[in-house]
Amino acid sequence: MGFWANFWDVIGWFLWAFVFIAYLMALFSIIGDLFRDRELNGWWKALWIIFLIFVPFLTALVYLIARGRGMAERQNRDVAQAQAAAESYIRTVASPSPTEEIAKAKALFDNGTLTEAEFHHLKAKALAG
Repeated sequence: MGFWANFWDVIGWFLWAFVFIAYLMALFSIIGDLFRDRELNGWWKALWIIFLIFVPFLTALVYLIARGRGMAERQNRDVAQAQAAAESYIRTVASPSPTEEIAKAKALFDNGTLTEAEFHHLKAKALAG
């Protein structure tokens, strides 16, 4: 019987650890959302923080119910902005400039690999964008 009692004590400990870590993740998400929200007044942010300190579980539940949709929208907007910024940066770094593309096309034209029509087509394409 001693083994099973210890086994269930360990399972119970893991359950409570999981609940505590999940609560901390929700709490940090709420605090991050409070600071990310530009529409919410500073006094309201302070009030939410005070309630999160003194009545944490109830306040977290109320916040997720009352502001959960806006929280998800703000998160999605920030992720989309970060992704767009990263893609823009990658495009500027990875793609050669029009000058480089024209120089490569000119070298191929000088070698006789490209015809004059192909060279002008590549030049127009590089200048267009």
